[in-house]
Amino acid sequence: MKGVILAGGTGSRLAPLTQVTNKHLLPVGKYPMIYHVLNRLISARIEDILIVSGRQHMGAITHLLGNGDAFGARLTYKVQEQAGGIAQALGLAEAFVGDDSFAVILGDNVFEMDLSPFVAEFEGQQGAQVFLSEVSDPQRFGVPELVEDRVVQIEEKPAHPKSSYAVTGIYFYDHHVFQMVRGLKPSDRGELEITDVNNAYIAKGQLTYRILEGWWTDAGTPESYFRANELAQSIHYDLKDHS
Repeated sequence: MKGVILAGGTGSRLAPLTQVTNKHLLPVGKYPMIYHVLNRLISARIEDILIVSGRQHMGAITHLLGNGDAFGARLTYKVQEQAGGIAQALGLAEAFVGDDSFAVILGDNVFEMDLSPFVAEFEGQQGAQVFLSEVSDPQRFGVPELVEDRVVQIEEKPAHPKSSYAVTGIYFYDHHVFQMVRGLKPSDRGELEITDVNNAYIAKGQLTYRILEGWWTDAGTPESYFRANELAQSIHYDLKDHS
């Protein structure tokens, strides 16, 4: 499988920290935020990775990560010219992915679980898989409605959530996802929504889910960014010297 890290957006909820830098370059524990998702992919033996970000901070990201040699990976970069939503950013990965299946992680996800067993299971499969985590504030997230062992619908930021689970920013897709992205219409926010992509897979009966074990958080708000720093304090990566 290939890997895609989506590291765009304005990071406005973390202002003023993000006035001069990309959110994904802020420190989380001992490392820049983007290191955490990058190392989760590499530890799952995904080494061919595309990073999507906006024009304003792409230079800083490439300066930090280089070609990936320091991490034992091969990194490719793609500029998202306009902030048109997560699904729009995902669509930029089509040429990179080709006919492969791939893992997508939003760059502000910080989590404990090893993805290796799930990557090995999904590789070469049809459909999509989302990862869920039980949270105290599901209203902030896409929320799955679960019936027995199936996700029957995902609602984006519902006022009355139908479960206590959040759809985390960790997804596995086959290459047919790009056809679905092309068929999307902008939401009321004027963006192409990843929830609409996942619901399209549900409609085809091709979406499965897994529950994340251990801790997980996003780092997109001041509160969750503080929590990510608390949780990540003990994390250590063995990196080559790439100063």
